[in-house]
Parts: sequence; structure tokens; C-alpha cells
Amino acid sequence: MTAVFLGIPTAPRDVGHLRGDQSFPDAARGALRDGQLRANLGHATSTIRAKRARVVGEVPDWAELREAGRAIKAATMARLDEHLIALEEQVTARGGTVHWARDANEANAIVTRLVQATGADEVVKVKSMATQEIGLNEALEAAGITALETDLAELIVQLGDDKPSHILVPAIHKNRSEIREIFARTIPGVDPELTDEPRKLAMAARTHLRERFLRARVAVSGANFAIAETGTLTVVESEGNGRMCLTLPETLITVMGIEKVVPTWRDLEVFLQLLPRSSTGERMNPYTSLWAGVTPGDGPQDFHLVLLDNGRTAVLADEVGREALHCIRCSACLNVCPVYERAGGHAYGSVYPGPIGAVLSPQLTGVEDNASLPYASSLCGACYDVCPVAIDIPSILVHLRAEHVEAQTRTTPEAAAFRALSKVMSSPRLWHLAQRAAGLGRFLARGKPTLPAALPPPASKWTRTRDLPTPPRETFTQAWAREHGR
Repeated sequence: MTAVFLGIPTAPRDVGHLRGDQSFPDAARGALRDGQLRANLGHATSTIRAKRARVVGEVPDWAELREAGRAIKAATMARLDEHLIALEEQVTARGGTVHWARDANEANAIVTRLVQATGADEVVKVKSMATQEIGLNEALEAAGITALETDLAELIVQLGDDKPSHILVPAIHKNRSEIREIFARTIPGVDPELTDEPRKLAMAARTHLRERFLRARVAVSGANFAIAETGTLTVVESEGNGRMCLTLPETLITVMGIEKVVPTWRDLEVFLQLLPRSSTGERMNPYTSLWAGVTPGDGPQDFHLVLLDNGRTAVLADEVGREALHCIRCSACLNVCPVYERAGGHAYGSVYPGPIGAVLSPQLTGVEDNASLPYASSLCGACYDVCPVAIDIPSILVHLRAEHVEAQTRTTPEAAAFRALSKVMSSPRLWHLAQRAAGLGRFLARGKPTLPAALPPPASKWTRTRDLPTPPRETFTQAWAREHGR
């Protein structure tokens, strides 16, 4: 059995596509100048919000269901190592093979090696945030293997040589006219009279993908959930492309973040009610695929599960930040966020955009590698209100901002001054001595309400932009003792 690498708060060696190329403010300013982008985002997010609100409003015990999801996630994270070992045992017992990957490099090497062992030079893919996170497509391409995206939105992004901008709807920043132009330019044999009617666009994509499904020998998928007690993997989707990828090829390779495990089937029941309503505004997913290991004569005959850490162990070690691992990737927080709606997903510079990305990406890479993301929020709290597992994203954002400030100011003169002040304020004797010494400031003030700005260095840097009140003639404790006789 492979050793479980949990509880080791070390930085990952390679995190793939989680580090941004530029700071959020710089990227957001560019996005805000794109009127078409803002129109596309505004229309799409408002439509999804309305659908979600309708179907959630139909559930009388939504608050209780949400609390159940939160409690299951918290309990699972508390015993994550046990559940992962149980999952490995069950997958292995059913004919599958489990691989453990500490970071993006290891995961990419494992998948590349498995594909090469089949002799295939291309794979079909089910939409997977984990494989985007590690940059798997690029790693396969470097090894001479073509990765074909089969989710419609992912296909649009891939054909347009673009990047996803939304967790659930990767091409949310494109309108149908732009999609029609991409298809007409990139799909071989497409009807030159193709219009931008959604049905026609979907049919063109379907024709393009069908031949690839039928010839595929290897598929790569993600997983929405994995059930530890039976080794069952779950993929939920709306188009049927996942079902094709999970059943037709001879070899199936699933790359899954270690936080996706749930202990039992009863736990899955909760999430299959929460996820579709929060993500696509549907009562249930059109396609829910479940499989365990290998079944002779039915579906893939070679199954591999790659369990990905890539910084998750370090997140688990943070008592506040670990709540981000509860995320079930519904994207509800993106659709209500006023910052995301205006700036779009590309501004975040990471695979995970929006409020959840602002707390997850900095933790997976280390806050300083994505230092601007915790500030990409107005802290309005809308993300917490809609989260189906009640992740307190605003509190985590504040926590990460504090970590960033602490890291930036640890060696500055101001930090040294506040450390000294902290020591003084924690000692009654030193505090009283400091109060008496502060009284000397009245001589510098010469009767004015504030001390002069031109204090000697290094204090001048602080007082140049701040007013320092003149110390009172009497401290609070002295006034209390005078008025109360003690």
C-alpha cells in the first residue's frame, strides 16, 4: 500500500497552472475595458442565478440539507487519511489500480506513462478541474499525445486556443456568434452555412466529437465524488460526453483531488441533491455515471485512479483555510460575485476563478505566489449565502489577507515597532512606565492637539501622513482612580 502523505504541511514542488502570470488588479483593469466581455458575463451569470434560485426555492429543507453537506465535509476532512486508505483498498479489490501523486509533476508523469503503455497517441477527456490544475494537456502534448476535450464548453475553449474562465461554464465569456466563428474556422468539414443558432452549434460539435469517441482507446476523467466504502467513482454532467468517455475506451484514467472522497453512499445522497441545484439550476443531473474498478466485458478493462495532493495537505493543516477543501465545484459563488461578474475568470490568473479560487489557489501554492487573490473581493458575503456546503469564504479571505500582511511586514521597522508595543502592552509595569514617558509629548506639542509632523527619523515616515494626538494630561487609569477613589 502506498504511504499516505497527509499531515505534512510542506509546499508542493510543482503546482501546475495555479500561479497567476500577473496580479489580479492589473488583469481586472484590462477586463473591465472589454464591454463585450462584461455583457457576456452579465447575461450568463444572471440567467444561472435565476435558475438556481427557482429550484432551491422548491426545497423546504434546503437549510438543513446545506448543513448536512457542511457537516459531512468537515467530518471527512478530520479523518481523510482513513477514508483514502479505505478507497484505495476497495478500488484495488475491484480490479483497479491506485496511484498517489504529491504534485503536478508526479501526476502528469503517471498519466503520461499510463497512456504511453497503451500505445495510443491521443486521449478523450471529460471536463476535469484537477487535470487543468496540473496542466495535463500540455504535459501530454510534450510527450506527443493529443488530449481531446469533449465537454462542449471545454471544446470551444480548446478550439479557440483560449483558457477556461468559469468552473462550470468554461466558455462563459463567449457569446454564440463568437462560438460560431470558432467552429467555422477550426472544425474540419463543418457546414459553411453554419449559423449561430444554439441547436445548430451543438449538432456541429456532436458530429465532430462522435468520430473521436468511437476511435478512442484511452479516456481521462476527473471525479466529482469517490465513495470510500465501495471504491465507487462518480461523474455528473449534462451532455452525455462523460458517459461516452467512461464506457467506450479500453483504458480509463481518473485524476481526482484527495478531498473529493466521501465515506458512504448515504453521504453521496446529500451531495447529489445539493450539487445540481447549485450549479446548473437543475433538480438532478441529466447524466450521473458511477463505476467501481473493472467489470469483465463491460466498459473499460483497465482502470487507474490517480489521487492528487498538490498542496491539499498543506491546506488541511490550516485550521481556518482547510474549509476551502469542502468545495464541491458547483460555481454558485462565481455567479453571485459582483467582482467576478465584472472582471471575469481570466483576471484571476488561475484555474480556479471567483471567490473559491481567491481562497483555494493561494493556499495550494502558498499565499505569496497568489498574493493579490485574497483581495479580489468586496467581502459582501453573497458567496457564503449561496454556498451549498456553507464555506465561510469571506472569513477565509480575511484570514489570508492577514497572512499576506504578516509575511510582508515581518521585517519592516513598522513591524518591529508593533512587536515592541505588543510587549509593552502585555506587561502592566512596562505599560505604566510607557504612559508616564508619553506625557513628555505635551512639551513637543506646545499646546496643540497633535504632535508636530516633523519628528526625527525613523518616526518621521509614520507621522508624515498621520496625525499623532497629543498625550492627555491624565491617563484613563489615573482618571478612574481619581473619580472612584482607588
